[in-house]
Amino acid sequence: MSSLKNKNIIVTGASGGIGNSIVKSLYENGANILATGTRLEKLEELKSKFNNLKFLQFDISQTEKIEKFIENASSELGGTLDCIINNAGITKDNLAIRMSLEEWKKVIDINLTSSFLLSKFAIKKMLKNKSGKIINITSVVGHTGNLGQTNYTASKAGIIAMSKSLAIEYAKKNININCISPGFIKTAMTDKIDEKYKEIIISKIPSGRLGNPEDIANAVIFLASDQSDYINGETIHVNGGMYMA
Repeated sequence: MSSLKNKNIIVTGASGGIGNSIVKSLYENGANILATGTRLEKLEELKSKFNNLKFLQFDISQTEKIEKFIENASSELGGTLDCIINNAGITKDNLAIRMSLEEWKKVIDINLTSSFLLSKFAIKKMLKNKSGKIINITSVVGHTGNLGQTNYTASKAGIIAMSKSLAIEYAKKNININCISPGFIKTAMTDKIDEKYKEIIISKIPSGRLGNPEDIANAVIFLASDQSDYINGETIHVNGGMYMA
């Protein structure tokens, strides 16, 4: 088990299935956690499960407030920040010729622009500590493309390239920026997929099953820990062999 005792960590998108699992694993590894999301009732539910968990309700689409959010979150954690997991994101699926500019912009703005700003202001905090970890959650479709998701795939591919550039800029400052790229994971979102289409997806996964949220959380624990100190600008693929880089 990788100890994260006394590490101050922010998790965005904490109210979703993967976010829940990340929070649980971080808690079990001794981290001090600030969970954030848009659904207050889900955050309060998390708080009831994990003693000393801190949370702030925040919508990362409010880009003009992100700097203040990072300031507030760091203060809640005691003034320092060791790690941020940028897990929040949205989809607005449509075929390209039917996709509105609003559908394009909303996904790019929340998934990519907000992740950049969260990383930017987190880095400013980490520079004071002379160390830090940023973990960006991307997606297998950011590598493969996907029908009806030009906006989503563009945002996720953009996160990967952005993370590489940030890693180059801040590696000498002892700040590591890496990505985790999930395949199809068993969540409320995949539960809604038609069974026939789900069977087609599973047939393309060598492991023969959907992943579990814990599979992503395990990768987060590794990248957040000191065991990953010499890994920078990389993407860990967690997809059961569906895509092999």
